[in-house]
Amino acid sequence: MNAKDPATATQQLTASDAGPQTMTPSEAFVETMVANGVSEMFGIMGSAFMDAMDIFAPAGIRLIPVVHEQGAGHMADGYARVSGRHGVVIGQNGPGISNCVTAIAAAYWAHSPVVIVTPEAGTMGIGLGGFQEAKQLPMFQEFTKYQGHVTHPARMAEFTGRCFDRAMAEMGPTQLNIPRDYFYGQIKAEIPRPQRLDRGAGGDERLNEAAELLAQAKFPVIISGGGVVMADAVEECKALAERLGAPVVNSYLHNDSFPANHPLWCGPLGYQGSKAAMKLLAQADVVVALGSRLGPFGTLPQHGLDYWPKNAKIIQIDADHKMLGLVKKISVGICGDAKAAAVALSQRLAGRTLACDATRAARADQIATEKAAWEKELDDWTHERDQYSLDMIEEQKHEKTFNGGEYLHPRQVLRELEKAMPEDVMVSTDIGNINSVANSYLRFNKPRSFFAAMSWGNCGYAFPTIIGAKVAAPHRPAVSYAGDGAWGMSLMETLTCVRHNIPVTAVVFHNRQWGAEKKNQVDFYNRRFVAGELDSPSFANIARAMGAEGIVVDRLEDVGPALKKAIDMQMNHGKTTIIEIMCTRELGDPFRRDALSKPVRMLDKYKDYV
Repeated sequence: MNAKDPATATQQLTASDAGPQTMTPSEAFVETMVANGVSEMFGIMGSAFMDAMDIFAPAGIRLIPVVHEQGAGHMADGYARVSGRHGVVIGQNGPGISNCVTAIAAAYWAHSPVVIVTPEAGTMGIGLGGFQEAKQLPMFQEFTKYQGHVTHPARMAEFTGRCFDRAMAEMGPTQLNIPRDYFYGQIKAEIPRPQRLDRGAGGDERLNEAAELLAQAKFPVIISGGGVVMADAVEECKALAERLGAPVVNSYLHNDSFPANHPLWCGPLGYQGSKAAMKLLAQADVVVALGSRLGPFGTLPQHGLDYWPKNAKIIQIDADHKMLGLVKKISVGICGDAKAAAVALSQRLAGRTLACDATRAARADQIATEKAAWEKELDDWTHERDQYSLDMIEEQKHEKTFNGGEYLHPRQVLRELEKAMPEDVMVSTDIGNINSVANSYLRFNKPRSFFAAMSWGNCGYAFPTIIGAKVAAPHRPAVSYAGDGAWGMSLMETLTCVRHNIPVTAVVFHNRQWGAEKKNQVDFYNRRFVAGELDSPSFANIARAMGAEGIVVDRLEDVGPALKKAIDMQMNHGKTTIIEIMCTRELGDPFRRDALSKPVRMLDKYKDYV
């Protein structure tokens, strides 16, 4: 199930097939994908690309059919984020392609090298309003780094290769748009070799400036971002942190960018992040944002803490120069690879006496103290304490679930799931209230382990993404988190798992509501609930009807054993399991406090709606 190494694939190809050859455009398309190491792709079959699809299997490419094309796009995203290689998605022209827009947007904000292949209406029918005709390039122009439109069948290999190259070079999705009649005919083509950038550390002048700031820093802090994961730079980040004795915090939703078992790890920033991370960052006089764009949502105040250090010097390192200083005012901007830049800074600091050396022991004690305090707070934070949540807990105190159990407090459930997670686990989270609270409880010791919808924040993300991750890394346990609202958008891909032997574990938090938005109605609209309720049948029963396993959990002591059983079913028996956890209706902090305000009503008929 793992993709081929593109270097090896290219060697095999050029050893026997070097130089221009006579072939069909379909063969040029397929052979260029082979040269780029493609062995899996996701989508739904269609007549628009059937001539090429006919030779996928003899070329060593497995097309994994899905239930919905949005799921295919998310699977390609998860595949790319785990493997560091291309994820590929394809579909029928028109509606099959438009169904992918949301997923490609999510991949864009995750910096995933996804290639979406968009067969288009035939050239002789374009503009006539024919069957499934659409202008497919404008659909994706905001969410792709490059759009390749095949302008002639003879250029099929050229544009295909360029899309694969640019996805890696630009660290994001690219689109390959192909008129459906261009798969046919006879051409002479040469399969291009994949081109990969060798990224450097950045300019010497900026690196020297950064090193001088760090040498003078008394309380340096490192923010380890997604670029650390993508550059395979965790060890280099560790070396820099250890040289400085600096606390390391994860950027928002990149909890796998620094190992949680390291003494300098302090947890994630952003919504429902670590108070320890926030309190330590607030004391920084120099901050190294390593591989992070410092996105605005990931640095908002949280837990009542406005923790961003107003007077600190900021060193920002990002492979995309357009991100430098975009969100936060910086002192030094370095356009470079996170790994190479971390090495270059460590080399410049080696053998020097640093200002922070004098307080290394005290800083280590403070890190340990803040982390211990936060862990104790999480242990004691068994349920939400706002009045609405207390009302809901009281209301449900004597209410039984459909099989006689109890409704469980989400925070207690998340803690038990954390304790039961296997070491090598991959976890994806959807958007929503309980999933966002999970940010405090998800810890990883290995990169390429945590996948979220990032700034796009779309529902229905987690489950198909973890399916793609599992295809890329079948030896690793794969778990998704979703609320019942997001699960309703993605549960149909259970059929993909069952049909194609892709075993994963899905945890569904069943609290019968759109929790994140309902919290806004609690805090801003005086509990006037509109369109927030989600009465649903048993998701475990639906899973069984689809051919998967289904487990209902309504006792706290069963949470950990249920996860362990599901992981065993996944890894040792090849079974997908849906764990349905019956949760109370208590709600965490509002998700978008920054975007809402108390309502104002001007007309008499609405005066009571304040």
